[in-house]
Amino acid sequence: MNAPVPPAETLRAALAGLLDGLPPRQAAQAVDRLIASYRGATPTDAPILRDRADVAAYAAYRMPATFEAVRSALAALAGAAPGWVPDGHVDVGGGTGAATWAVNATWGGVRPVTVLDWAEPALALGREIAAAHPELREVCWQRSRIGAALTIESTDLATVSYVLNELTAADRAALVDAVAAAARAVVIVEPGTPDGYARVIEARDRLIAAGFHVAAPCPHSAACPIVPGTDWCHFSARVSRSSLHRQVKGGSLAYEDEKFSYVAATRFPAAPAPSRVIRRPQIRKGQVLLDLCEPDERLRRRTVTKRHGDLYKAARDADWGDPWPPADH
Repeated sequence: MNAPVPPAETLRAALAGLLDGLPPRQAAQAVDRLIASYRGATPTDAPILRDRADVAAYAAYRMPATFEAVRSALAALAGAAPGWVPDGHVDVGGGTGAATWAVNATWGGVRPVTVLDWAEPALALGREIAAAHPELREVCWQRSRIGAALTIESTDLATVSYVLNELTAADRAALVDAVAAAARAVVIVEPGTPDGYARVIEARDRLIAAGFHVAAPCPHSAACPIVPGTDWCHFSARVSRSSLHRQVKGGSLAYEDEKFSYVAATRFPAAPAPSRVIRRPQIRKGQVLLDLCEPDERLRRRTVTKRHGDLYKAARDADWGDPWPPADH
């Protein structure tokens, strides 16, 4: 009996056929224009993805990166709540559904899922892509204005990925309040930039005020110890690059690293990491330098040496974003 194909592979295969018939130069130009739009200020009543060509180009380019970033954030949530599996999922501003694929890759199985977005072409293409995965064929793709007028039915898990940048400050606040009222767990992902981090912190504060506890990445629900304007908290997910990626960005590497900021918060008990590795570990001769966010609301650099035995081996294997120390130490 053949083993099931992992969601990531299924998604890549589904995306590969999206651009058939669309000249590579046209696809690359569409992606360039859309990236410029996303980096600018977008009014909440103007969806950026206007037609199928726009959506196909952008999905082929961005869905793998969004999928990997959201999957990383969900893995941290799953690590903090290992006995919990969401019974339902709402993907707010989900577009073509990358976060829905990431949820399925994290927990598997069939559950009620609703993807809300204001761009009908994105929803239509998301439905088309999801047809490639048996567990996503029953997803509800629903057109909805994302902002103050948003209503969300009660659900176990709500995801909001790469959406807050498109909204006004008032609509960002309304959206976070809406998911806080509807869901038992909320995961918010934004670009790993100073502005993206600031939006995540703003959302984190609202979730805590609404009674949530931070499950990841922070080891606590107190204030972030980073002094505003001096640094920002972000992480990295490795993404396989398609031919379209190489056309748009140039270069020949088979991968790129997606930088993202996130918060995962819950209304139910969760066990945050004892500490979190917030920079790429620095491996020196006989020692590893770990930059950690710690539960006493401080940032510290810890030096792990050979004298620490098995912990030193674990430190050499530690990666940016990992909990520290590992669960078996």
